[in-house]
Amino acid sequence: MFDDRASASLRVAVSGLAARQQAIANNIANIETPGYRARKVKFEEALQSAVAHGASPARVTPSVLTSLEPTRLNGNNVNLDQETLSHIDTSMRYSLAIRALDGKYSSLREAIKGA
Repeated sequence: MFDDRASASLRVAVSGLAARQQAIANNIANIETPGYRARKVKFEEALQSAVAHGASPARVTPSVLTSLEPTRLNGNNVNLDQETLSHIDTSMRYSLAIRALDGKYSSLREAIKGA
């Protein structure tokens, strides 16, 4: 039950989304740091590919990439508007994934209790 594809995919999604939230927080914290390049976290494509090709989703790990967006005069390329929107989107996705995992574990708890 814990190792099925759906559960493994949800755990990878939660991990990737948590990493993305950390990257967003670091980006915002460094918005005025000269030379700082924004970080982006990617995992959705690798997760989708793993599921589509029958590979284990548990082997997917998030990739942290440096943004190639244009920089300001100080060499920093953090865009507060993009980071804010990404934070909202990521928070909603994280909440949804947690709810889905909770639903799976609730079903398991009910089955164990015999209800």
